[in-house]
Amino acid sequence: MPELTAPLLGRISRRQALTAAGVGAAAVVTGAVGAAGAWRALGPSGVAVGATSQALREPAVLTSSGGVLDVTLRAAPGAAIAGRPTMALAYNGTSPGPTLSVRRGDVLRVRLQNDLTTVTNLHTHGLHVSPEGNSDNVFRAVAPGESADYEYEIPDDHPSGTFWYHPHHHGTVADQVFGGLFGALLVLGDDEPRADHERVLVISDTTLTGSGEIAAASHDDAMLGREGELLLVNGQSQPRIEVAPGALERWRVVNACVSRFLDLQLDGHTWGLLGYDGQALHGPTESETVLLGPGNRVDLLVRASESGSFALRTLEVDRGGMAMMGGSASSPDAALASVSVADSTAGSSAAASSSVEWPASAASVVDLRSSTVDRVRSITMTGGMGMGMGGGGVEFGFDSQSFDARRVDQQLTLGTIEEWTIGNATMMDHPFHLHVWPMQIVSGPGRDPGSPPDWRDVVIIPAHGRVTVRVPVRDFGGKTVYHCHILDHEDLGMMGVAEAR
Repeated sequence: MPELTAPLLGRISRRQALTAAGVGAAAVVTGAVGAAGAWRALGPSGVAVGATSQALREPAVLTSSGGVLDVTLRAAPGAAIAGRPTMALAYNGTSPGPTLSVRRGDVLRVRLQNDLTTVTNLHTHGLHVSPEGNSDNVFRAVAPGESADYEYEIPDDHPSGTFWYHPHHHGTVADQVFGGLFGALLVLGDDEPRADHERVLVISDTTLTGSGEIAAASHDDAMLGREGELLLVNGQSQPRIEVAPGALERWRVVNACVSRFLDLQLDGHTWGLLGYDGQALHGPTESETVLLGPGNRVDLLVRASESGSFALRTLEVDRGGMAMMGGSASSPDAALASVSVADSTAGSSAAASSSVEWPASAASVVDLRSSTVDRVRSITMTGGMGMGMGGGGVEFGFDSQSFDARRVDQQLTLGTIEEWTIGNATMMDHPFHLHVWPMQIVSGPGRDPGSPPDWRDVVIIPAHGRVTVRVPVRDFGGKTVYHCHILDHEDLGMMGVAEAR
């Protein structure tokens, strides 16, 4: 197998490092202020609590056996956030919930117990499975005090990669995800890269009141898409990630934020990009930053070649605004974690490792650009002055229609390839998510027509821009949805129904 060697993930130049250090100082301050502000009333009297300085903890992993994974997920208040008890929402007592790990061809069975005060359900984000019955059916409703059984049959040829799960009952999605209901979902195969160590990093944000309750979103917060004061990695505030010198690590990163865009940077290093949204690229490519819209995931290779401490941060992302509200929706600079690399002179068995096994099959990613297109369609994300939010608000939707679960907006035919052009008639960037069927990006701002195939299930549509994708509707008929993954916008109507027959 080809090997990914050290130079791909080597140190960046001295000039780049100095520039990053300057930006980093400001970002660390920004992140610390946000965390302390959110926790001030929760700490000892008069004492602000900021970063935890604790080693990173990863969620418990529940792994399939004999082709089946049977789990119970109990949704209820009571998660510990940044090491403190709160009334944040949790699956099985933690936020993130347990990582569910299955293999291609497995069956995933979930009993969802709703111990919340509101209706909920479950969506396996990015899985290519049936949207009907007790599978990935987002039209189901699980009332408070009730339970429901889900069963997902993972196809034998399902892409291996990083996915996630979260609630998807229309009208409550943003509140429940902002409250803490989400977790990683891994699909494993026999043909994926194997590094020295692997981590799951679920990035989320929230805002807590002085009594440890999840803060409610204001009208303006919902219009712009709320961003929490407290930015978390695996439920921790600015944890410490301890890396052995010379080790090559695979990081599975999930953007579980309701609205926040993440532009990831590890100071002094470059990323080895393996793939987005559980869909492999042609091979590892080098990048200094990686942009994730809400709902996006990315698999990264990381090598820390020198001892020291390095900041993992998200850089500022200008995602637009709404002139009639005088508001900006920029996602600010913020520190996420510190990466601590031990002194290599102390000795480590990992220090001798210098490559990762890279499967030859990863170079044969499906490319639909030369395929025959059976149908072309165009949809536009819209948000004009309407009667939403009790009158006088912004009515979000597609093609000036707000979501109606009783209406089928797009009728698809199984066994076909479609080309969708997704427009954005608003002043804000919107991450577009299609359930069941992944999308290959064909054209869009800054995209090179000759670039390798790029598959996503969340595609960022820039303000007043458009992106064209191709969708293989090869199997799994039934009704499902497409929507903006700024979850406040989804709840406010920026969602449509697609049905395949």
